[in-house]
Amino acid sequence: MPLPDTFYCAQQINIPPELPDILKSFTKAAIRTQPKDLLQWCSAYFHALAKGECLPVKERLEMNVATQKTDTGLTPGLLKILHKQLSPKETCSKEDVQLKWKALCLPMEQLEALLSLGSFGSEINWMEFFALGCSALGGSLISSMKHACEILTTDEEGGPSRIPFDTFSHLYTYLAELDGEEPEDQTENFLHLLQQQVAIQDGMIKPANFIHMDGMNSAP
Repeated sequence: MPLPDTFYCAQQINIPPELPDILKSFTKAAIRTQPKDLLQWCSAYFHALAKGECLPVKERLEMNVATQKTDTGLTPGLLKILHKQLSPKETCSKEDVQLKWKALCLPMEQLEALLSLGSFGSEINWMEFFALGCSALGGSLISSMKHACEILTTDEEGGPSRIPFDTFSHLYTYLAELDGEEPEDQTENFLHLLQQQVAIQDGMIKPANFIHMDGMNSAP
């Protein structure tokens, strides 16, 4: 004879007091991040939560204006997550980058293309990889630097997106050298020209200082 089903009353069920807040935060994070593979992302989310690590969560929902659908490749929001997770150390292992990349459900072929472009080995200079990530977001070298400023800035959303000029100079020089189409003296002249504005901005640079120069620095 089968055992009767067990019934519980509300008073017998012990709900952990922190559960509602955890589920609420998780739901908001999933909606903002819109992971392509929800289960894979969930695993990474709760693993990071349990270990007290930076969560793989976007600050806001990103939409592709043309299609009104979320992007499936690298986006500024996802690159910002990766930067928060991997930038605390100057270098990180290739394995760590692959793990964080996969957790965000990003296409592995895009990662392999970036690793190949940067000729990275088992250890990766994070800021160099970050620079390549900015270039992968599309557009010119100037557009890449605009992305870098918007991701790295500590200014509030809608602010000037300022970053230290030393950081800007390092990223710009790396991408210019990797591209190989801009002469070294032209890169130096471009950065020297910007320094005149940076000097009166406490060593900081913002997109408004250089975005109008798109195409000018590549002129013969």
